[in-house]
Amino acid sequence: MNSEILVIVVTFNGMRWLERCIGSVRASKTPADILAIDNGSTDGSVEWLQGHGVEVICTESNLGFGAANNIGMRRAVEEGYSYVYLLNQDAWVMPDTFGKLISAFDLGPYGILSPVQYDGGGKKMDKQFAKRCRSRIRKHKGAAVVEVPFVMAAHWMISRGCLMKVGGFSPAFRQYGEDDNYIDRTHWFGWRVAVVPDASAVHDRAGRPGSPEQRMFLKCNGSVIRVSNPAGGLLLRLLGEPLRLVAMGCLHFSGAPFRFIGKLWKRYPELIRYRKQSRKPGAFLL
Repeated sequence: MNSEILVIVVTFNGMRWLERCIGSVRASKTPADILAIDNGSTDGSVEWLQGHGVEVICTESNLGFGAANNIGMRRAVEEGYSYVYLLNQDAWVMPDTFGKLISAFDLGPYGILSPVQYDGGGKKMDKQFAKRCRSRIRKHKGAAVVEVPFVMAAHWMISRGCLMKVGGFSPAFRQYGEDDNYIDRTHWFGWRVAVVPDASAVHDRAGRPGSPEQRMFLKCNGSVIRVSNPAGGLLLRLLGEPLRLVAMGCLHFSGAPFRFIGKLWKRYPELIRYRKQSRKPGAFLL
């Protein structure tokens, strides 16, 4: 361990971004160690990373975003890092990003902090970040830290204290929804999630528009997120989510939400078990 930050980069055929991603960490004014978790790349990503001195753990199959990050988060706990930084392969940081985030942890009981996330051009906010966070940043203009209910995990700095309590990502989510669930659990343990307006970073996901089918899946997957939330009444969610899906199907004239109801019912025992487990400190990690 050469620094107090472990940057975890989950890779899957990300050659087009790796030089920018890894290079930005190495150009940081605040030093950070890097660990890549490769989910089965076939485009030379592993060879490039190893050739540039990055430690790589190769999984036997594509584990998904959450499970792969858990491998790195577990390493961070075992080796005593003070902070974990989750960095998407298609993202990069500025030289002062890490330093500004670390300083902001002193301003309150924050478990997860994010810089302002810009698109690949570096001048406009990432569309999804803007959708979820821009109004709050504007409302609290001039604040050193702006608390938010959600921010995407393309750029997350997690404190060790938060990591030890919340644990890792839930196995209930292979892709999409894992960051929503992690933030729900972070709040349940009493930690805050916030954006540091003076810190910036880039998330380059241009050219990858979501299809109508994917957007509908994300809407349906919200039911899994809500059932898995450790806060609030579980029974009301178990009864209410199928009704919500029916309403969604009628509103959007789509059969997908109706088909999702059966899948959700089948998953109830599993989701209830994971929800109960997520209330234990260090769940899915320690």
